[in-house]
Amino acid sequence: MDKLPNSTAGRAIGNQIIRSGTSPGANYRAACLGKSDKDFLNKLKIVEDELDETIYWLEIIKDEELVKPKLLEGLLKENEELMRIIVSSIKTMRIKLNKNNK
Repeated sequence: MDKLPNSTAGRAIGNQIIRSGTSPGANYRAACLGKSDKDFLNKLKIVEDELDETIYWLEIIKDEELVKPKLLEGLLKENEELMRIIVSSIKTMRIKLNKNNK
C-alpha cells in the first residue's frame, strides 16, 4: 500500500486495508485450531468478512484511481479467489453440521 497517495484518505485506506488484508490469515489459523466444528465455522465467517472488507477497500482504491489499475489486478483476483474458497468451506461445514444435528 506504499503506492497510495500520502494524503489523509490514502493513509486511512492504507491502514484499513493492511488491517483487513492481514486478518484473514490469522483468523484462518485460529479456525484450524477451533475447539469444535461450530467454532471452526464461526471463525471461517470472520475470515469471509475480512476478505470482503479487503475487496471493498481495493475496489475503492480502483474506483477512485488512487493507484494504477494494473497494480490492483492481482490483489483483487487473489482476494476474490480466496473468498470463493472460504465460502465453499463454509457451505461444506454447514452441510456437515446439519447432517450431525439430524
